[in-house]
Amino acid sequence: MTPATAMRPSSNKNGIKIVLGIAVALIALLLGLLVLLLIGVETGPIGLLVGLIAATLPVPLYLVLVLWIDRYESEPPWLLAITFFWGALVAPFFAFILNTVSGITVAAITDSIKAAETFAAVISAPIVEESAKAVILFILFFWKRDEFDGIIDGIVYAAMVGLGFAMTENIQYYGKAMLENGGSGLSGVFIIRGMFAPFSHPLFTSMTGIGLGIARQSRNTFIKVVTPIVGLLVAISMHSIWNGSAAVFGGPIFLLTYILLMVPAFFIMLIVIFLALRREGQIVREFLLGELEAGLLTTQEYNQLCTIRGRMGASFNAFSKGGLSHWRACREFNQMASELAFHRSRVARGILTRDAREREATYQMALQDLLRRLRTN
Repeated sequence: MTPATAMRPSSNKNGIKIVLGIAVALIALLLGLLVLLLIGVETGPIGLLVGLIAATLPVPLYLVLVLWIDRYESEPPWLLAITFFWGALVAPFFAFILNTVSGITVAAITDSIKAAETFAAVISAPIVEESAKAVILFILFFWKRDEFDGIIDGIVYAAMVGLGFAMTENIQYYGKAMLENGGSGLSGVFIIRGMFAPFSHPLFTSMTGIGLGIARQSRNTFIKVVTPIVGLLVAISMHSIWNGSAAVFGGPIFLLTYILLMVPAFFIMLIVIFLALRREGQIVREFLLGELEAGLLTTQEYNQLCTIRGRMGASFNAFSKGGLSHWRACREFNQMASELAFHRSRVARGILTRDAREREATYQMALQDLLRRLRTN
Protein backbone atom coordinates (compact mmCIF):
# COMPACT_ATOMS: atom_id res chain seq x y z
CA MET A 1 0.00 0.00 0.00
CA THR A 2 1.43 3.37 -0.99
CA PRO A 3 1.49 6.32 1.46
CA ALA A 4 -1.08 8.16 -0.63
CA THR A 5 -3.40 5.16 -0.50
CA ALA A 6 -2.92 4.80 3.23
CA MET A 7 -3.95 8.37 3.80
CA ARG A 8 -6.97 8.25 1.50
CA PRO A 9 -10.29 8.10 3.38
CA SER A 10 -12.88 5.52 2.44
CA SER A 11 -15.61 6.33 -0.06
CA ASN A 12 -18.26 5.93 2.66
CA LYS A 13 -16.55 8.53 4.83
CA ASN A 14 -16.19 10.84 1.84
CA GLY A 15 -19.89 10.47 1.10
CA ILE A 16 -20.86 11.31 4.67
CA LYS A 17 -18.57 14.34 4.66
CA ILE A 18 -20.09 15.58 1.40
CA VAL A 19 -23.64 15.22 2.70
CA LEU A 20 -22.79 16.94 5.98
CA GLY A 21 -20.93 19.67 4.13
CA ILE A 22 -23.91 20.36 1.86
CA ALA A 23 -26.31 20.38 4.81
CA VAL A 24 -24.14 22.81 6.80
CA ALA A 25 -23.71 25.05 3.74
CA LEU A 26 -27.48 25.18 3.16
CA ILE A 27 -28.14 26.03 6.81
CA ALA A 28 -25.51 28.79 6.71
CA LEU A 29 -27.02 30.14 3.48
CA LEU A 30 -30.49 30.13 5.03
CA LEU A 31 -29.25 32.05 8.07
CA GLY A 32 -27.49 34.54 5.81
CA LEU A 33 -30.65 35.09 3.75
CA LEU A 34 -32.63 35.65 6.96
CA VAL A 35 -30.10 38.28 8.03
CA LEU A 36 -30.42 40.03 4.65
CA LEU A 37 -34.21 39.88 4.98
CA LEU A 38 -34.06 41.50 8.42
CA ILE A 39 -31.69 44.18 7.13
CA GLY A 40 -33.95 44.75 4.13
CA VAL A 41 -36.94 45.31 6.41
CA GLU A 42 -34.95 48.00 8.22
CA THR A 43 -33.36 49.70 5.18
CA GLY A 44 -35.82 49.04 2.38
CA PRO A 45 -34.90 47.34 -0.93
CA ILE A 46 -32.94 50.31 -2.32
CA GLY A 47 -30.95 50.75 0.87
CA LEU A 48 -30.27 47.00 0.99
CA LEU A 49 -29.00 46.95 -2.59
CA VAL A 50 -26.80 50.02 -2.14
CA GLY A 51 -25.48 48.69 1.16
CA LEU A 52 -24.75 45.29 -0.37
CA ILE A 53 -22.76 46.82 -3.22
CA ALA A 54 -20.84 49.28 -1.02
CA ALA A 55 -20.03 46.62 1.57
CA THR A 56 -18.83 43.91 -0.83
CA LEU A 57 -16.80 45.98 -3.33
CA PRO A 58 -13.70 46.53 -1.14
CA VAL A 59 -13.73 43.02 0.38
CA PRO A 60 -11.49 41.37 -2.29
CA LEU A 61 -8.75 43.93 -1.55
CA TYR A 62 -9.00 43.28 2.19
CA LEU A 63 -8.86 39.52 1.59
CA VAL A 64 -5.70 39.83 -0.50
CA LEU A 65 -4.01 41.84 2.27
CA VAL A 66 -4.94 39.23 4.89
CA LEU A 67 -3.90 36.25 2.77
CA TRP A 68 -0.53 37.87 2.06
CA ILE A 69 0.29 37.36 5.75
CA ASP A 70 0.13 33.58 5.36
CA ARG A 71 3.50 33.37 3.61
CA TYR A 72 4.91 30.02 4.70
CA GLU A 73 2.14 27.43 5.05
CA SER A 74 -0.95 28.72 3.27
CA GLU A 75 -4.22 27.46 4.70
CA PRO A 76 -6.61 25.41 2.54
CA PRO A 77 -8.97 27.66 0.53
CA TRP A 78 -11.99 25.68 1.71
CA LEU A 79 -11.12 26.34 5.36
CA LEU A 80 -10.61 30.03 4.66
CA ALA A 81 -13.98 30.08 2.88
CA ILE A 82 -15.66 28.40 5.86
CA THR A 83 -14.30 30.99 8.28
CA PHE A 84 -15.25 33.91 6.02
CA PHE A 85 -18.80 32.70 5.44
CA TRP A 86 -19.23 31.82 9.11
CA GLY A 87 -18.50 35.48 9.78
CA ALA A 88 -20.72 36.67 6.93
CA LEU A 89 -23.71 34.34 7.33
CA VAL A 90 -23.85 32.49 10.65
CA ALA A 91 -22.37 34.80 13.30
CA PRO A 92 -24.43 37.87 12.22
CA PHE A 93 -27.66 35.88 12.53
CA PHE A 94 -27.07 34.93 16.16
CA ALA A 95 -25.62 38.37 16.93
CA PHE A 96 -28.69 40.07 15.44
CA ILE A 97 -31.10 37.89 17.44
CA LEU A 98 -29.28 38.10 20.77
CA ASN A 99 -28.48 41.82 20.51
CA THR A 100 -32.11 42.57 19.64
CA VAL A 101 -33.41 40.49 22.55
CA SER A 102 -31.00 42.14 25.01
CA GLY A 103 -31.94 45.60 23.74
CA ILE A 104 -35.67 44.90 24.11
CA THR A 105 -35.11 43.49 27.60
CA VAL A 106 -33.15 46.52 28.79
CA ALA A 107 -35.69 48.87 27.24
CA ALA A 108 -38.49 47.09 29.10
CA ILE A 109 -36.61 47.24 32.40
CA THR A 110 -35.39 50.84 32.18
CA ASP A 111 -38.18 52.27 30.01
CA SER A 112 -35.44 54.05 28.05
CA ILE A 113 -34.60 53.50 24.40
CA LYS A 114 -31.30 55.34 24.85
CA ALA A 115 -30.27 53.02 27.68
CA ALA A 116 -31.18 49.99 25.56
CA GLU A 117 -29.14 51.24 22.61
CA THR A 118 -26.14 52.02 24.81
CA PHE A 119 -26.32 48.62 26.50
CA ALA A 120 -26.57 46.86 23.14
CA ALA A 121 -23.58 48.74 21.74
CA VAL A 122 -21.25 48.67 24.77
CA ILE A 123 -22.15 45.43 26.57
CA SER A 124 -24.22 43.08 24.43
CA ALA A 125 -22.63 43.54 21.00
CA PRO A 126 -18.99 43.05 22.10
CA ILE A 127 -19.80 39.91 24.10
CA VAL A 128 -22.22 38.36 21.60
CA GLU A 129 -20.37 39.25 18.42
CA GLU A 130 -16.88 38.30 19.59
CA SER A 131 -18.21 35.05 21.03
CA ALA A 132 -20.10 34.26 17.82
CA LYS A 133 -16.98 34.87 15.73
CA ALA A 134 -14.80 32.95 18.17
CA VAL A 135 -16.90 29.79 17.86
CA ILE A 136 -15.47 28.91 14.44
CA LEU A 137 -11.93 29.61 15.67
CA PHE A 138 -12.34 27.16 18.55
CA ILE A 139 -13.90 24.62 16.17
CA LEU A 140 -10.90 24.84 13.84
CA PHE A 141 -8.49 24.77 16.78
CA PHE A 142 -9.82 21.41 18.00
CA TRP A 143 -11.04 19.94 14.69
CA LYS A 144 -8.23 20.82 12.25
CA ARG A 145 -5.17 20.45 14.44
CA ASP A 146 -3.00 19.97 11.37
CA GLU A 147 -4.13 23.32 9.91
CA PHE A 148 -3.91 25.46 13.06
CA ASP A 149 -0.22 25.66 13.88
CA GLY A 150 0.28 28.94 15.69
CA ILE A 151 -0.21 32.67 15.87
CA ILE A 152 -0.18 33.35 12.12
CA ASP A 153 -2.92 30.80 11.52
CA GLY A 154 -4.94 32.26 14.39
CA ILE A 155 -4.63 35.77 12.96
CA VAL A 156 -5.49 34.69 9.41
CA TYR A 157 -8.57 32.69 10.43
CA ALA A 158 -9.69 35.47 12.80
CA ALA A 159 -9.23 38.11 10.11
CA MET A 160 -11.28 36.06 7.64
CA VAL A 161 -14.21 35.62 10.02
CA GLY A 162 -13.91 39.29 11.04
CA LEU A 163 -13.98 40.48 7.43
CA GLY A 164 -17.05 38.36 6.74
CA PHE A 165 -18.85 39.75 9.78
CA ALA A 166 -17.85 43.34 8.98
CA MET A 167 -19.12 42.96 5.41
CA THR A 168 -22.59 41.87 6.55
CA GLU A 169 -22.68 44.49 9.30
CA ASN A 170 -21.69 47.18 6.80
CA ILE A 171 -24.61 46.27 4.58
CA GLN A 172 -26.87 47.36 7.42
CA TYR A 173 -24.92 50.51 8.27
CA TYR A 174 -24.58 51.64 4.65
CA GLY A 175 -28.20 50.82 3.88
CA LYS A 176 -29.48 52.81 6.89
CA ALA A 177 -27.23 55.75 6.02
CA MET A 178 -28.56 55.75 2.47
CA LEU A 179 -32.15 55.55 3.70
CA GLU A 180 -31.84 58.31 6.32
CA ASN A 181 -29.40 60.77 4.73
CA GLY A 182 -29.00 59.82 1.09
CA GLY A 183 -25.67 59.78 -0.71
CA SER A 184 -23.96 62.23 1.64
CA GLY A 185 -24.81 60.07 4.65
CA LEU A 186 -23.56 56.96 2.87
CA SER A 187 -20.28 58.67 1.98
CA GLY A 188 -19.67 59.69 5.59
CA VAL A 189 -20.32 56.22 6.98
CA PHE A 190 -18.25 54.61 4.22
CA ILE A 191 -15.27 56.84 5.04
CA ILE A 192 -15.44 55.91 8.72
CA ARG A 193 -16.16 52.19 8.38
CA GLY A 194 -14.64 51.41 5.00
CA MET A 195 -11.50 53.56 5.04
CA PHE A 196 -10.54 54.56 8.59
CA ALA A 197 -11.54 51.36 10.37
CA PRO A 198 -12.03 48.54 7.82
CA PHE A 199 -10.07 46.11 9.97
CA SER A 200 -11.75 46.80 13.32
CA HIS A 201 -13.60 43.47 13.44
CA PRO A 202 -10.59 41.48 12.18
CA LEU A 203 -8.39 43.30 14.71
CA PHE A 204 -10.69 42.53 17.64
CA THR A 205 -11.15 38.88 16.70
CA SER A 206 -7.43 38.48 16.08
CA MET A 207 -6.95 38.77 19.83
CA THR A 208 -8.83 35.48 20.18
CA GLY A 209 -6.84 34.04 17.28
CA ILE A 210 -3.56 35.04 18.90
CA GLY A 211 -4.64 33.46 22.19
CA LEU A 212 -5.42 30.20 20.41
CA GLY A 213 -2.18 30.42 18.44
CA ILE A 214 -0.11 30.82 21.62
CA ALA A 215 -1.96 27.86 23.13
CA ARG A 216 -1.13 25.73 20.09
CA GLN A 217 2.56 26.65 20.22
CA SER A 218 2.94 26.08 23.96
CA ARG A 219 3.48 22.83 25.84
CA ASN A 220 2.44 24.39 29.16
CA THR A 221 -1.04 23.26 30.22
CA PHE A 222 -1.77 26.49 32.07
CA ILE A 223 -0.94 28.59 29.00
CA LYS A 224 -2.97 26.28 26.78
CA VAL A 225 -6.05 26.84 28.95
CA VAL A 226 -5.65 30.51 29.84
CA THR A 227 -4.46 32.26 26.67
CA PRO A 228 -7.56 31.53 24.52
CA ILE A 229 -9.79 32.86 27.31
CA VAL A 230 -7.60 35.93 27.79
CA GLY A 231 -7.57 36.51 24.03
CA LEU A 232 -11.38 36.43 23.87
CA LEU A 233 -11.67 38.79 26.84
CA VAL A 234 -9.23 41.24 25.23
CA ALA A 235 -11.26 41.08 22.01
CA ILE A 236 -14.47 41.83 23.91
CA SER A 237 -12.83 44.67 25.86
CA MET A 238 -11.39 46.36 22.77
CA HIS A 239 -14.72 46.02 20.99
CA SER A 240 -16.55 47.49 23.97
CA ILE A 241 -14.19 50.47 24.28
CA TRP A 242 -14.46 51.15 20.54
CA ASN A 243 -18.26 50.99 20.54
CA GLY A 244 -18.53 52.94 23.79
CA SER A 245 -16.41 55.81 22.49
CA ALA A 246 -18.94 56.26 19.68
CA ALA A 247 -22.21 55.42 21.46
CA VAL A 248 -21.56 57.18 24.77
CA PHE A 249 -19.21 60.03 23.90
CA GLY A 250 -18.87 60.41 20.14
CA GLY A 251 -17.04 63.23 18.37
CA PRO A 252 -13.61 64.08 19.85
CA ILE A 253 -13.57 61.10 22.24
CA PHE A 254 -14.27 58.71 19.37
CA LEU A 255 -11.40 60.23 17.38
CA LEU A 256 -9.14 60.09 20.44
CA THR A 257 -10.00 56.41 20.93
CA TYR A 258 -9.12 55.76 17.32
CA ILE A 259 -5.72 57.45 17.76
CA LEU A 260 -4.90 55.96 21.18
CA LEU A 261 -6.40 52.48 20.75
CA MET A 262 -6.86 51.44 17.15
CA VAL A 263 -3.72 52.90 15.61
CA PRO A 264 -1.32 51.54 18.28
CA ALA A 265 -3.12 48.18 18.24
CA PHE A 266 -2.70 48.00 14.47
CA PHE A 267 1.04 48.62 14.66
CA ILE A 268 1.44 46.19 17.55
CA MET A 269 -0.37 43.63 15.39
CA LEU A 270 2.16 44.21 12.61
CA ILE A 271 4.99 43.56 15.09
CA VAL A 272 3.30 40.37 16.29
CA ILE A 273 2.89 39.22 12.67
CA PHE A 274 6.56 39.96 11.95
CA LEU A 275 7.74 37.96 14.98
CA ALA A 276 5.35 35.10 14.23
CA LEU A 277 6.52 34.90 10.62
CA ARG A 278 10.12 34.83 11.80
CA ARG A 279 9.22 31.90 14.06
CA GLU A 280 7.65 30.06 11.14
CA GLY A 281 10.82 30.62 9.12
CA GLN A 282 12.80 29.08 11.99
CA ILE A 283 10.50 26.03 11.93
CA VAL A 284 11.17 25.57 8.22
CA ARG A 285 14.92 25.99 8.77
CA GLU A 286 14.98 23.49 11.65
CA PHE A 287 12.82 20.76 10.19
CA LEU A 288 14.15 20.83 6.61
CA LEU A 289 17.78 20.65 7.71
CA GLY A 290 17.69 16.88 7.16
CA GLU A 291 16.85 17.41 3.46
CA LEU A 292 19.85 19.72 3.12
CA GLU A 293 22.19 17.30 4.87
CA ALA A 294 20.90 14.39 2.80
CA GLY A 295 21.53 16.30 -0.42
CA LEU A 296 17.87 16.50 -1.45
CA LEU A 297 17.98 20.30 -1.25
CA THR A 298 20.84 22.50 -2.37
CA THR A 299 22.09 25.20 -0.04
CA GLN A 300 20.50 27.83 -2.26
CA GLU A 301 17.12 26.07 -2.28
CA TYR A 302 17.25 25.55 1.47
CA ASN A 303 18.07 29.19 2.20
CA GLN A 304 15.36 30.41 -0.17
CA LEU A 305 12.75 28.27 1.61
CA CYS A 306 13.66 29.68 5.04
CA THR A 307 12.83 33.35 4.35
CA ILE A 308 9.93 35.21 2.78
CA ARG A 309 12.31 37.27 0.67
CA GLY A 310 13.97 34.07 -0.58
CA ARG A 311 10.64 32.54 -1.53
CA MET A 312 9.49 35.65 -3.33
CA GLY A 313 12.79 35.83 -5.20
CA ALA A 314 12.58 32.17 -6.19
CA SER A 315 9.01 32.63 -7.44
CA PHE A 316 10.02 35.69 -9.49
CA ASN A 317 12.98 33.83 -11.02
CA ALA A 318 10.78 30.86 -11.82
CA PHE A 319 8.27 33.06 -13.63
CA SER A 320 10.95 34.94 -15.57
CA LYS A 321 12.63 31.72 -16.70
CA GLY A 322 9.73 29.32 -17.24
CA GLY A 323 6.56 31.36 -17.31
CA LEU A 324 3.33 30.72 -15.43
CA SER A 325 3.67 26.93 -15.21
CA HIS A 326 7.16 27.18 -13.71
CA TRP A 327 5.93 29.84 -11.26
CA ARG A 328 3.10 27.57 -10.15
CA ALA A 329 5.52 24.67 -9.67
CA CYS A 330 7.73 26.91 -7.53
CA ARG A 331 4.79 27.97 -5.36
CA GLU A 332 3.73 24.33 -4.98
CA PHE A 333 7.30 23.45 -4.02
CA ASN A 334 7.36 26.22 -1.37
CA GLN A 335 4.03 25.07 0.01
CA MET A 336 4.98 21.38 0.06
CA ALA A 337 8.28 22.12 1.80
CA SER A 338 6.36 24.08 4.46
CA GLU A 339 3.81 21.27 4.83
CA LEU A 340 6.64 18.81 5.48
CA ALA A 341 8.39 21.11 7.98
CA PHE A 342 5.22 21.97 9.91
CA HIS A 343 4.12 18.34 9.91
CA ARG A 344 7.39 17.38 11.56
CA SER A 345 6.99 20.23 14.03
CA ARG A 346 3.51 18.99 15.01
CA VAL A 347 4.79 15.43 15.44
CA ALA A 348 7.72 16.66 17.55
CA ARG A 349 5.27 18.45 19.87
CA GLY A 350 2.97 15.43 20.05
CA ILE A 351 0.10 17.22 18.34
CA LEU A 352 -0.23 14.84 15.40
CA THR A 353 0.78 11.18 15.63
CA ARG A 354 -1.81 9.31 13.57
CA ASP A 355 -0.47 8.27 10.14
CA ALA A 356 2.55 10.49 10.82
CA ARG A 357 5.01 8.36 8.84
CA GLU A 358 2.63 7.95 5.92
CA ARG A 359 2.03 11.68 5.78
CA GLU A 360 5.75 12.44 5.89
CA ALA A 361 6.45 9.93 3.12
CA THR A 362 3.73 11.51 0.98
CA TYR A 363 5.14 14.99 1.51
CA GLN A 364 8.66 13.79 0.71
CA MET A 365 7.56 12.08 -2.50
CA ALA A 366 5.67 15.19 -3.62
CA LEU A 367 8.64 17.39 -2.75
CA GLN A 368 11.02 15.24 -4.79
CA ASP A 369 8.65 15.28 -7.76
CA LEU A 370 8.37 19.08 -7.65
CA LEU A 371 12.16 19.40 -7.39
CA ARG A 372 12.57 17.29 -10.53
CA ARG A 373 10.08 19.50 -12.38
CA LEU A 374 11.81 22.70 -11.31
CA ARG A 375 15.31 21.50 -12.06
CA THR A 376 14.51 20.12 -15.52
CA ASN A 377 12.77 23.29 -16.76
